[in-house]
Amino acid sequence: MKLNTDYFGEIEINEEEIVDFPDGLLAFEKFKKFVLIDNPDDELPFQWLQCIDDPSLVFVVMNPFLFKKDYEVDIPDSVVKKLEIEDETKVAIYSILVIPDDITKMTANLIGPVIINSINRKGKQIVLDNRKYSTKHFVLEDVSSEEAE
Repeated sequence: MKLNTDYFGEIEINEEEIVDFPDGLLAFEKFKKFVLIDNPDDELPFQWLQCIDDPSLVFVVMNPFLFKKDYEVDIPDSVVKKLEIEDETKVAIYSILVIPDDITKMTANLIGPVIINSINRKGKQIVLDNRKYSTKHFVLEDVSSEEAE
């Protein structure tokens, strides 16, 4: 399937890779279909969550465990049921990033991770009930503190 996007131009996507978000994403509830686009540079951990329904809507995402080793995500039973998760090793977790002009100020939304069942391609963004996380976690602070150790 060909998809015309504002940021990547025309791309070819496999329909089997489309992720269905029955509830949409927070503040973007009307958009239900997305596809993950890998970074062509294996050295960079960023991916893009490209909306199928609106070619101008795309989010930069990243596996939060790459920069926040002690990150904890407790997926509620209702979400496990809704996404039909049977094997927690087949679940992908992403944080939505904001990358400003000054990349050192890049932030990740740790309070609202995106959960994807890798088997059936169903997804949901949840809100964690954990006060130690925020919507604007400075990614490079964790990377710098790990390098200092």
